[in-house]
Amino acid sequence: MLTAARPAHRRRRNLFIASVAAILMVATYAVTTTFSASAADTLLSQGKTALSSSDENGGTPASAAFDGNTTATRWSSAASDPQWLRVDLGQTATISQIKLYWEAAYATAFKLQTSPDGNTWTDIKSVTGATGGAQTYDVTGSGRYVRMYGTARATGYGYSLWEFQVYGSYGGTTNPGTCNTGVNAAQGKPATASSAENAGANAAGAAVDGNTGTRWSSLFADPQWLRVDLGATQSICQVTINWEAAYGKDFQIQTSNDGTNFTTIKTVTGGTGGIQTLDVAGSGRYVRVYGTARGTGYGYSIWEFIVRTGTSPSGSASTTPSTSPSASPTPSTSTGPIQGGGDLGSNVIVFDPSQSTATIQTKLDQIFAQQETAQFGPGRVQFLFKPGTYNGLNAQIGFYTSINGLGQNPQDVRINGDITVDAGWFQGNATQNFWRSAENLSVYPVSGVDRWAVAQAAPFRRMDIHGGMTLASPNCGWASGGYIADSRVTGNINPCSQQQWFTRDSTIGSWNGSVWNMVFSGVQGAPANSFPNPPYTTLPTSPITQEKPYLYTDASGAYRVFVPSLRTNSSGATWINGQTPGTSLSINQFYVAKPGVSAATLNAAVAQGLNLLFTPGVYHLNSTVNINRAGTVVLGLGYATIVADNGALPMAVGDVDGVKIASLLFDAGPTNSPALLQVGPNGASGNHATAPNLISDVFLRVGGAGAAKASAALIVNNNNTIIDHIWAWRADHGDGAGWTSNPSDNGLIVNGQNVLAYGLFVEHFNKYNVVWNGNGGRTIFFQNELPYDPPSAAAWSHDGIVGYAAYKVGNNVTTHEGWGMGSYCVFTTDASIAAYHSFEVPNTPNVKFHNILTVSLGKGSITHVINDTGAAAQASAVTPSNVVSYP
Repeated sequence: MLTAARPAHRRRRNLFIASVAAILMVATYAVTTTFSASAADTLLSQGKTALSSSDENGGTPASAAFDGNTTATRWSSAASDPQWLRVDLGQTATISQIKLYWEAAYATAFKLQTSPDGNTWTDIKSVTGATGGAQTYDVTGSGRYVRMYGTARATGYGYSLWEFQVYGSYGGTTNPGTCNTGVNAAQGKPATASSAENAGANAAGAAVDGNTGTRWSSLFADPQWLRVDLGATQSICQVTINWEAAYGKDFQIQTSNDGTNFTTIKTVTGGTGGIQTLDVAGSGRYVRVYGTARGTGYGYSIWEFIVRTGTSPSGSASTTPSTSPSASPTPSTSTGPIQGGGDLGSNVIVFDPSQSTATIQTKLDQIFAQQETAQFGPGRVQFLFKPGTYNGLNAQIGFYTSINGLGQNPQDVRINGDITVDAGWFQGNATQNFWRSAENLSVYPVSGVDRWAVAQAAPFRRMDIHGGMTLASPNCGWASGGYIADSRVTGNINPCSQQQWFTRDSTIGSWNGSVWNMVFSGVQGAPANSFPNPPYTTLPTSPITQEKPYLYTDASGAYRVFVPSLRTNSSGATWINGQTPGTSLSINQFYVAKPGVSAATLNAAVAQGLNLLFTPGVYHLNSTVNINRAGTVVLGLGYATIVADNGALPMAVGDVDGVKIASLLFDAGPTNSPALLQVGPNGASGNHATAPNLISDVFLRVGGAGAAKASAALIVNNNNTIIDHIWAWRADHGDGAGWTSNPSDNGLIVNGQNVLAYGLFVEHFNKYNVVWNGNGGRTIFFQNELPYDPPSAAAWSHDGIVGYAAYKVGNNVTTHEGWGMGSYCVFTTDASIAAYHSFEVPNTPNVKFHNILTVSLGKGSITHVINDTGAAAQASAVTPSNVVSYP
């Protein structure tokens, strides 16, 4: 529910109240506040992940109450009771003291609570008759989560806290000068190694995952090393190595502040393996074991690499509570490392097989009612099904809703029922069924046929359908999709009225039906290539692929993210003949972001070595999130949406290997942005062939949700990038849709060499929808509509040519190839416009196109398909003009 913001003039009154309160606090502090906690207790909450029942606005998020600033930033809630604010300490802690720094809108009655799981709460303090200001409470309790639960407000506004501080200790003792043997500082942190015997099963991360049944092992050579990034410089007091049979005989323990220059803090010779615990003294952000002599003919193999930290009196970065009152507490200048892991927020709804069918169905129906017609609404929802069997469900999926299984493979979650997308809300017209997804589930449809009547930005991944599918509404109303990958459908797929569809690396029983452009790449069971009669374009294998990372739970129920391996000349689903090859990452290796987080915090998390997991919601960023660390995974849940504020470029990738960006929606704001996502800096030159960047299920929007501007949607400068399903859309309807109100020249600009694109959906941009300047590019499937709204032919002309091509290959390109590509027009403002062509390419032998087409949808025309070749697509006949091969 939206609530009215406070009057703008209130801030001046706040400053006056704060000044008076500061003076009065000195006189009254001894009466209202108690200080008796041990000076050794540590501030645990600062910089940790926070969540609230509500936020008054984007400028007062939950995180602002844990940033160490007691005078300038704050959390404030909606103006109703009850409200709560909670912090995730990252692990169970003993809580000894809590400080609350209230703004003028304070609570008169509230509870302080702890929880082990974020769901079950225990009261450790109940307060009534409170008078605000700075309050300190000695408490006794333990938990991972700590919450202020407000039940009565003192004013007509909400609850507002400058700062919420939790003091206590983790595990064993944390006194300065002692070794904290109760906490493994390496567990779940990013790890790298000189080599891995088997990158999928024996990667570096297996030695820091807390599981003594998984291991890292190196190649059979000396020297070899294993390194862990603790995220920030820490004092190292002890290291334990749990060796597998292939142990290190001679090795060193080393530390580093930069990951490059290492200092040896322990040397071992004549080691005999087993479990070795070594007392050490040193400091650094990075800790590594550097092996110089193996104990066997195999490599080095470690079940678990454990690092203990301790602080000295001179080096302690902990902030301790004051033992005497202070009217103006001084915030700490050190927030400590940003923590990975944590809960996934209230927009993630998790089901398990123990719940009744009625309970699950009621929640599914509730969310569908909320999201069915909310095409530009703020709601974002992720359904997660724990492994097991579910009976009698019909999950109808609306806008900005994702439904996923939490098994490692689709068969781990079985739904005896249906996952349904229909178009009843739009009278059977499915052409606007955007922004929804299904992933990693096995479905046994009640009727034997599952209905997935979708348009763009609606991926169907890692799905196992035991039966058939139909891709349109029951009346076979208009439809314009769509995308399937890494899936199995045992029966027949009937596209019915779908204008086009792209299926990649899947296994199907059969496919029956077509309209204009059906493309199959690496699909076992696909129809034979026969374009244009029927218009099937079939490639037996996909050249280079990497499936999207996905969330799942391990045997203990802990969240993890699986990153599938790179494949070449692939076909069929990755999981049918055994587990998908790849690497598993602990959720503790991810900063779990929630709306309100700043770009500065996200950048700090990445720099610290964390990946990013965006929980469902809308994120406003007014500066760039820079992904400059190789191998970083950036993953969204439930159509997490990143809005570019103040003309920002919201996300940019460095010229580095293996970055993966997946399942995010980028939205332009009212101030022009240079782009919404940029992969690689200008002039990027690195060779990333062995570890390409991956852009997967990334959707980019200019307008529709409001007035918006962006020069381009997506720019790809890095060589060897894989684009696997995007929809870049300049809005043709919704708020702010108009030739001058949501201007954007280009949907995709590719400057990198050897970039490979699967499933390009790019529509309505003012000039060239796609500009491809790099050599060696390949596109398998392209769907485009030219802009609806050019005011006239004269206003949309350049260099003597009417209109801009949908797909422009740069004049200097000498090698490029495309398959299964279609472009349509419907010029609603001026139906007399005749665009000259939809594909504009250099005339050179190695720039090749196969099975391409244009169609007029009843207003305006396209004179040629590619360059000067191909018949005109006329408004009088809504039929394709085809070119089978060019040149």
